[in-house]
Amino acid sequence: MSKKYIPREFKKQVYLARRQKRAEKMKIAGLTALLFLCLGSIVILGFFWKASLKGRNPSKAPSLSFAKHTSADGNQVNQMGQGSSAIQGDSAPDSSMQGTSATDSSIQYSDAQNSAIQGNSSQASGRDTAWYLTLVNKQTPIPQDYEPDLVKVPGGESVDARIYDSLMQMLEDAREGNWGELPSVVSGYRTAKVQQKLYDDKIREYEKEGYSESEAAELAEQWVAVPGYSEHQLGFAVDINGATYDVYLWLQENSYKYGFIFRYPGNKTDITGVSEEVWHYRYVGKEAAAEMYEQGLCLEEYLENM
Repeated sequence: MSKKYIPREFKKQVYLARRQKRAEKMKIAGLTALLFLCLGSIVILGFFWKASLKGRNPSKAPSLSFAKHTSADGNQVNQMGQGSSAIQGDSAPDSSMQGTSATDSSIQYSDAQNSAIQGNSSQASGRDTAWYLTLVNKQTPIPQDYEPDLVKVPGGESVDARIYDSLMQMLEDAREGNWGELPSVVSGYRTAKVQQKLYDDKIREYEKEGYSESEAAELAEQWVAVPGYSEHQLGFAVDINGATYDVYLWLQENSYKYGFIFRYPGNKTDITGVSEEVWHYRYVGKEAAAEMYEQGLCLEEYLENM
C-alpha cells in the first residue's frame, strides 16, 4: 500500500465518523421535535375535548369546573391534580363548630326556619308529592317539623335510611370509574347547626376580602345554601369524592339507574340558582331519575311538568 493511500484512507474514516455523528444528532433532534409535537397535540385535543363537553346534554356529560371554591352547600372543592381528592376537607363534616354565628346570618337563618314553620313552601300547595321528590331550594325551605330516619354510610356520614341500599349499590358499581376504589360520601345529612356554620364562615371569608356585610351575604348565597334551604338537611343528597375525576363522568352517565340525579348541572344554574357541582347527587327514585336523564331536566323543571 502506498504512503499516499494511507492518509487518504484515514481521512475517509474521519469523514465517515463525522457524518455518522451528524446523522445521530439529527435523529435526536427529530425525535425531540416529534415528542414536542405529540405533547402539543395532546394539549390541543384536551382543549377541544373539554369544549365539546360543554355542548353536550348536561345530564350526561356537563362541563367540568377546574376552579377551587365552596359549593352551594358548603363544600370546598380542589380539583384532581392538586391533591389526591376532588373534594378536600368538606366543610360540612367539621365537628369543631368553632365560634358563634354572625348577627346578620343568624337573622337570616331565623327567617328561613320561621318560613318553614309557617309552611311557606310550594309543596304545601295541596299537591301530594312522593317523599323522594321533595323540593328544597333557595325559594323552598325544608318541610315543617322534618325529621329524617338516618343511617350511617362508610366514612361516618349519615343519609336517610330509605336511600341507603340504592346509594351503596351505586357506589359499589362506580368502582369501575374510580380505579377500582369505592367512592366516598364526604357529606350527607347536615343539621341546621352545621349548615349555619358553613354559611357564616363563607360570609366572613368575603368580608375579609373587603366586601360589606350585605355584599358578603349575597356572594355567600351563591355558594352556600341558607340554613333551612339546603337539600343536605333532607338526607337525600350526598357529596361524593373519588380517587379520580373520571368517577364524576361515570356518575353522570349511570346515576339515574340507581334513582340519583346530577342535581346541579352547569347550564341549569339560572333555574336551580346553584353553580355547577359535579360531586352533588340527589335521590329522586328510579322512574323520575330516568325521565330527567333522558329529557335533560333538572328537578325544578321535572316537578313543574308533573
